[in-house]
Order: sequence, then structure tokens, then C-alpha cells
Amino acid sequence: MPRSTRTRLLFAVALALVAGGGYFAYATFYPSSTQSRLLTADVSPRNIEQSVIATGTLEAFEQVSVGAQVSGQIKTLAVAIGDPVKKGDLIAEIDSLTQQNALKNAQAALANVKAQRAAKVAALKQAQLAFDRQKRMLEQQASAREDFEAAEATLATGKAEIAALDAQIEQAQIQVSTAELDLGYTRIVAPIDGTVVGVLVKEGQTVNSAQSAPTLVKLAQLDKMTVKAEISEADVVRVAPGQPVYFTTLGEPDKRYRATLRSVEPAPASINTEDSASSSTSSSSTAIYYNGVFDVPNEEGRLRISMTAEVYIVLAEARGVPTIPVAALGRPARDGSYSVQVLQDDGRIVERSIRTGLEDSLNVEVTEGLSLNERIVLGDSSQATASPVSGRRGPPGMRL
Repeated sequence: MPRSTRTRLLFAVALALVAGGGYFAYATFYPSSTQSRLLTADVSPRNIEQSVIATGTLEAFEQVSVGAQVSGQIKTLAVAIGDPVKKGDLIAEIDSLTQQNALKNAQAALANVKAQRAAKVAALKQAQLAFDRQKRMLEQQASAREDFEAAEATLATGKAEIAALDAQIEQAQIQVSTAELDLGYTRIVAPIDGTVVGVLVKEGQTVNSAQSAPTLVKLAQLDKMTVKAEISEADVVRVAPGQPVYFTTLGEPDKRYRATLRSVEPAPASINTEDSASSSTSSSSTAIYYNGVFDVPNEEGRLRISMTAEVYIVLAEARGVPTIPVAALGRPARDGSYSVQVLQDDGRIVERSIRTGLEDSLNVEVTEGLSLNERIVLGDSSQATASPVSGRRGPPGMRL
């Protein structure tokens, strides 16, 4: 081989070695431009929760409207909004002069009937003596039979009159008892332990109970609250009494109050305000909601009546399970599995079939096909949309 040809060959080999070494060093210390554009996520342990979301309203565990059963002017109003009261405490007093007079009249009528009875008893005693005398005389044939029969009739009449007066006395006693009750109704007391949450009248105001009992104040027990959560008809089939529940309020979105679902009402609340015709007409155009009811302690008094609650009814949950972002999933295969792209340590991307379990709005549990700390590919950062098209969709109201 000529010397010039050998020199050119050695130079080409040396150049190839240098280029190969440089490429190896670059590939070792710098990722490829394609790999650097990849969006990836690790398979990491998380808590997964599947729940139904509903909007709820807080109510007092027990609330009572305290009304007046007699008419009259409010003479004393002994409570104000926010006052704690015990059962039997005075709420208000109504001017009782009318009721006092009615009681006196009833008592006088009773006394009058009793006096009439006493007079009839004396007359009956005299009629009994006359009857006994006429009977003896008739037996001795010393008097006419007509006189005996007249004495007998007078005695029977006296007994009947006393029986009638006994009935009148019983009636008069009922009237006295009713008057006493009406007089007692002028003093209105608390029927339960609670807090005054509403005062609807003022001292000096006149109330009229002729048609319906007017409400004076409203009492509520606030140491325990009841939440009624509106569950859509699409989700109500998934919930049942006994499921765990938690909720947050607008004022404390980071504080969770936990409870247990007590019941799910069998009919929507609208059944109490609509007749069958209107409800059947509106059902096709109006969303239907069923109340899920549960109770929560309120010893600190932070929860108040009519607060809005963001309620989560937990259907299922898993703790510390391997998870990946929901965005990594495409459409499921016929057997329910999914295909994901796994980035290996050497930079290669391989496709792998996995199976999933519970999922929330961001992450999904991996039950088969991936291990913790493996890395999956979500998409290409150079594209406008990083995540692949999933086509996945949960039921209305379901937290996925």
C-alpha cells in the first residue's frame, strides 16, 4: 500500500475514534434532545378516595318554635337572641287580666251550681221523709193512694234534679280547668334546653291566637348540628346509611368535620311543597335531589344554622397505594386494562399493560403492571397539550 494511502486511512480511523468518544461523552453527560422534552411522573404511594360530592345545609339538631296559645298584649319579654335557656325558664308573659276574669266567672258558675245542688239535697231529704210517711200510712190504709203516688213522684223528681245538677257541676269544673289552663298559657316557658335563635315579637306587642298560634321566639339545640346534603339522583344509588362522611364550610375550607351518614330520605324535599301533578310535570325539566342526613358535634359552637357545607360521602378509599396521574391513562382495552409508556433507566421507552383500582380527580391506583419509583411518560413538553387524550369520564357528582 502506498505511504500516502496508509496515512489517509490512519487519519480517518483516528477521526472516527475521536468522534465516537465525543458522542459517547455527550450521550453520557447530556440527555438526548428527544428525551429532554418528555414529561414524566413517578409511580408514588398516595391515598386514594372515591366519593360523591354534594352541597349541604346546616340545621339545628332540634329546633322549636315557641308560640302563644292565648291572645293579649305581651307584658314581659324575658329573652333576647343568643340567650341560653333551660327547660321551664320564662320566655314571655302576656297580660292575663282577661284570663283571670274568665277564671273567676267559671269559679262563680261552679259555686252557683254547687249551691243549687245543696238546696236540692235538702228538698230531696224532705221528699224522702214525706214518701216514707205516705208509705206507712198507705200500709195502714190511713191515707189515699193518690197522696202516696204524689210523694213518690216528688221524690223521683228531686233525685233527677240532683243528677242534673251533678252533670252541671262536672261541666262547670271543666270550664274552671280550661280557664286555669288559659291563665297558665299567659306565662310562656321554654319547652327544651337550647339557645334563642329568633325573636319575632316585641314587648308591648299584641298577639292574636284566634286563627293560629303566633310564634314568639325560636329555640334550638346547637351543641349538635344536622347536615342535609342534596344528592343527585345519579349518585343516590351509590350511597347508603353508615358510610363515612366529611364536609368543609366556606369560612374554614381546610377544616374537615367528620361524621357518619345517618339516613337517605326516600323522596326529594319537593314532595312536601308540590302536589303529584306538578311534581310529575316538573320532574322532566328539574334536577332531582335527595337529602342525605347526618349529625356532627358542635361543642365549640363554630357551626351555625344555614351554613353551606361541601359534603363528601366516601364510597371507597385506599391508603399508601402505588399511584400515577390520571392523565397517563388512555382509553381502556376490552379487558379493562390500560397501556402506559414506561421510561427505563437506559432511556428507552417501553409500552406496558397495567390494571387500575380507585381513582380521584388527579391520581389513579395501580393494582398490576407497575412498581413504586418507576417512571412513566405523560407526554411531550413541546406540544400544546402535555397529556394524551384519555376519553375517561366519571358519573355526574362523582369525585374521580
